[in-house]
Amino acid sequence: MKAAVLTAPNEIGLRTTEDPQPSPGDVLIRVRAATICGTDIRIFRGRKTAGVRYPSILGHEFAGEVIDTGGHASLKKGDRVGLCPFIACGRCHLCKRGMENLCTNGVAVGYEIDGAFAEIIRIPAQAVIAGNLRHLPDEMGFDEAALVEPLACVLNGQNKIGLSSADTVAVLGAGPIGLLHVQLARLRGAARIISSDPNAHRRTAALAGGADAVVDPTAENVVERMRAETDGRGADVVICAIGVPALARQATDLAAHGGRISLFAGFSKGELAEMDVNAIHYRELTITGAFGLSRRDYDRAFDMIASRRLDLRPLITHRYGLDRVHDAFARAESGKAIKVAILDA
Repeated sequence: MKAAVLTAPNEIGLRTTEDPQPSPGDVLIRVRAATICGTDIRIFRGRKTAGVRYPSILGHEFAGEVIDTGGHASLKKGDRVGLCPFIACGRCHLCKRGMENLCTNGVAVGYEIDGAFAEIIRIPAQAVIAGNLRHLPDEMGFDEAALVEPLACVLNGQNKIGLSSADTVAVLGAGPIGLLHVQLARLRGAARIISSDPNAHRRTAALAGGADAVVDPTAENVVERMRAETDGRGADVVICAIGVPALARQATDLAAHGGRISLFAGFSKGELAEMDVNAIHYRELTITGAFGLSRRDYDRAFDMIASRRLDLRPLITHRYGLDRVHDAFARAESGKAIKVAILDA
């Protein structure tokens, strides 16, 4: 098969490799669409190293067609499916406490297990038995189904901070993840949503996705603008949707009394951030991280998209064939795209 193989940081290229060899119970899927995630870019550039091996095949946001059922009665050849790409062990202390996204025994499709920037992907039997696969309804496209995974991660993050109706929400960063936060916050009835991003194209996309106001942090003081937008009160919820350490300090400046802050985005290894500890203390701020997704998050996000409660199709702005993987990554990094999809020929 053809695959985009990562051989070292900054080195990825199309190669002809052996087809995946399934063990008993494994399922083989012909990848029909895979989207590029910020994590893929961080791995590609060597900014994320934990669990990464070389050579490997990236890509964890995808959907495709079953070509080998692995003997599972719930599947047949040609079935259109998507996958929750984190495979938790289901047995450890964290899994039993409902935190399978933090399972330290789990494995991630996309680098620990070869991923979807390839013609064919192998799904371990354990994932199939655990229910990580979902059948796509006829009206759900493959590229749309690839977006279930990032939406599920966003859902996990918003659940961690209890985002709900009547909240004023500040979303720092209007890349794909920031825009998903805007759309989900709007669906949840947020009273007001303010998005901050230096990219004019992405600010426009944030307004189209449901933001009430946008801020250019290179031209305005974000804190002052936030105070003006909230009668001096600040935001009930602040979401750092891009991994820039300086935004952690800005988040404490933006948060209202009793506010909640989500450090949602991943940061590069070794990066530290300054935060206003007095603001945390005297304004009783809550700060939480958010990492990955569970099968429950995936299923809920899947149902939101399948029912058209959220229409994420406009987020996919560029599509490339697998043979143009370099162009796809370059576009995804350029700031001139929202979500970039790699499709089968």
